[in-house]
Amino acid sequence: MTDALPHPLRIPNFRSFWVARLAGTLAQSALILIIGWQVYGLARVDLSVRESAFLLGMIGLVQFLPLFALTPVVGWVADRFDRRTIGRLSLIVQLACCALLGLLTHWDTLSLVALFGVAFFLGIARAFAGPAFSALAPNLVPRAILPTAIAVSSIAWQVGMIAGPSIGGVLYAIDPDLAYAGASLLFCVALAGIFTIGPVAQPAMRRDARPIQQMIDGLRYVRENRMVLATITLDLFAVLLAGATALLPIYARDILKVGAEGLGILAASPAAGAALTALVFSFRPLKRNVGTTMLVAVIVFGIATIVFGLSTLLPLSVAALVIAGGADMVSVYVRQSLIQLHTPDAMRGRVSSVSLLTISASNELGEAESGLLASVIGPVSTVVVGGIGAIAVTIAWSRLFPELRLAKSFDQPDMTPEQVKPATGNSKEAVR
Repeated sequence: MTDALPHPLRIPNFRSFWVARLAGTLAQSALILIIGWQVYGLARVDLSVRESAFLLGMIGLVQFLPLFALTPVVGWVADRFDRRTIGRLSLIVQLACCALLGLLTHWDTLSLVALFGVAFFLGIARAFAGPAFSALAPNLVPRAILPTAIAVSSIAWQVGMIAGPSIGGVLYAIDPDLAYAGASLLFCVALAGIFTIGPVAQPAMRRDARPIQQMIDGLRYVRENRMVLATITLDLFAVLLAGATALLPIYARDILKVGAEGLGILAASPAAGAALTALVFSFRPLKRNVGTTMLVAVIVFGIATIVFGLSTLLPLSVAALVIAGGADMVSVYVRQSLIQLHTPDAMRGRVSSVSLLTISASNELGEAESGLLASVIGPVSTVVVGGIGAIAVTIAWSRLFPELRLAKSFDQPDMTPEQVKPATGNSKEAVR
């Protein structure tokens, strides 16, 4: 019974993890917003809106490429080495990147080359941090309260996504130096949090297999476990098509005409809806019809994206983004719970690396796709077509992967062992 178990935040190690994730997300989201604003601002000096949109999209691609190339490696590293150490090192690299951009901005020597170069190293740091943090969280709480821990952890991430862009936009409007100083301070707080996490047991990995074979094992597990594969790929294609975040600077500057402050509000709106949804789940975890709920949420996400794309009023745009964020949080909550509970601990780093690759593909690569498409057909058409595409993908996935529709709960999916193709010969372990 979960009633007899503590709330995740009553567990000291998880509490430290939560603080680290909150501060790190605040810093990271503020930094990403600032980089995007500076790229677009420098590009608009000499280029048109569509040409600048292309460069804005390329920032996402530059951050995605390291993750794409390193996915097998970073997942294996997260399963092989201390996940706390990996998190610490990645935060140090991000802090160094933030400090460098702050100095270049202060010295008035910032250039597009510098912004793209730092974005590349940020992509490397995030590639290692993602699997380590995702795989670390389940080690800090009892399995029975893992869905609640995921919701609570998501609150930290979503609050960071709310406040980070707002803080970054407001501080940058006051003084760019102040914005970079604030982000650097938050990275330091995140480091302090991760350093206070006590010893965590290392998962037992096979010692008779070579690292390359172990990396391949992780990819094979994702491919052969249909529940994991379905949840990962649904998010990949839906958000890849319907991602509008890369175009927010265009909407803020040229469509809604609300400036840097308005950009912060727009960027925070999806996270506001997501944080409210995560807060509800932290007290009232979802227990029934989890698969159908996820499918409906992605359709709502697509509809809200279409409304945002067509809107020319700030209040309506904000409302659409809040709804989209809330729907996306439902999908994230269900997806992460299913993935973590369907994956053995010794495989979590490698599976998380694949999951995070798809998340990054749907975000960073989606930003590149949005920027490229916007340069051809315009930003409004790009967002609307993307929303329609997300709805179409969801309908298709409900047919291709009936496991999603049949999943009634997290721990006891309402399906037969034959419906979930096992990653090993043990079908009971695959559907556990």
